[in-house]
Amino acid sequence: MAFALKSVSAKSGVRAAPSSRRSAVAVRAGKYDEELIKTANTIASKGRGILAMDESNATCGKRLDSIGVENTEENRRAYRELLLTTPGLGQYISGAILFEETLYQSTKDGKTFVQVMNDQNIVPGIKVDKGLVPLVNSNGESWCMGLDGLDKRCAEYYKAGARFAKWRSVISIPAGPSIIAQRDCAYGLARYAAIAQSAGLVPIVEPEVLLDGDQDIDQALEAAQNIWAETFKYMADNKVMFEGILLKPAMITPGADCAAKAGPEKVAEYTLKMLKRRVPPAVPGIMFLSGGQSELESTLNLNAMNQSPNPWHVSFSYARALQNTVLKTWQGKPENVEASQAALIRRAQANSAAQLGQYDPSKEGKEAAEGMYEKGYVY
Repeated sequence: MAFALKSVSAKSGVRAAPSSRRSAVAVRAGKYDEELIKTANTIASKGRGILAMDESNATCGKRLDSIGVENTEENRRAYRELLLTTPGLGQYISGAILFEETLYQSTKDGKTFVQVMNDQNIVPGIKVDKGLVPLVNSNGESWCMGLDGLDKRCAEYYKAGARFAKWRSVISIPAGPSIIAQRDCAYGLARYAAIAQSAGLVPIVEPEVLLDGDQDIDQALEAAQNIWAETFKYMADNKVMFEGILLKPAMITPGADCAAKAGPEKVAEYTLKMLKRRVPPAVPGIMFLSGGQSELESTLNLNAMNQSPNPWHVSFSYARALQNTVLKTWQGKPENVEASQAALIRRAQANSAAQLGQYDPSKEGKEAAEGMYEKGYVY
């Protein structure tokens, strides 16, 4: 809806016709605006975060292979059922990002996963990008596919019960990053966000600054500030409603090969500095990715960021940092399901406490400190 403003003459007080060169004032009133805001705030709710379980079938197969389980649809379904049917999960998990296959799957007893999630007050989400491919004429960088047909796919996912979406693009510090890679990443995310909102899906915006490289924490901060400036600029150009989005940034840490490591307090200081410089307070939630950090490290860093008030809900959207111990406990055996679900609840509880700034690491086992960084990791 648009309204044209009439001008008023300072001398006579008589209203004059608006100048033909003056633009009308646009008032945004999208079909799904109220629902988007409600969904975003439900996900960004106190003490809760996101379970990222949107690995592609190929990547899920690698996880299964690591425990000696064959990569079949039934085994993938069984593992995802284990995760989603964990008793009490909704107390700590507000949303779960699914792969397309998972959105349409059901439990062994025939209950759809979407219904299982709704029963636990967990919002169903869906990965909508089509993955990374080489960016021609760049310094070995990548761009993310998936805008073609995205409007139709989002509409179908909404009908199937999804209420938020995820699109992951990446920036590599050792590769530059080049201006063309940054702009492609930012513009692709902005177009995706606008399309997702038009279909009723809250977009998670994720320009991941990769952990690969020997960059120090100051270089990581500079790269993150640059890509988030570009991303918000293009989102504003595309009229994305900031109250109806969520962000999924990487924490500001030194590169994996950097000799100078950073503890939780320094990671929190730098990460919050970046957020305060770049992210409008209208955004409801910052749901951090773990990016190859250990279960323990990702929880400690999140806890440090919640030691003081923030303009946003600062929480988690972890995949490996929630699932690593779960998968190793399961081993594909039905008799291990209960113990695996208990492991998931422990990690979810730990990160819930970190979201509240109340995490106590003294009860953690050795497995929580196990590193999970993989150079060149793909989903």
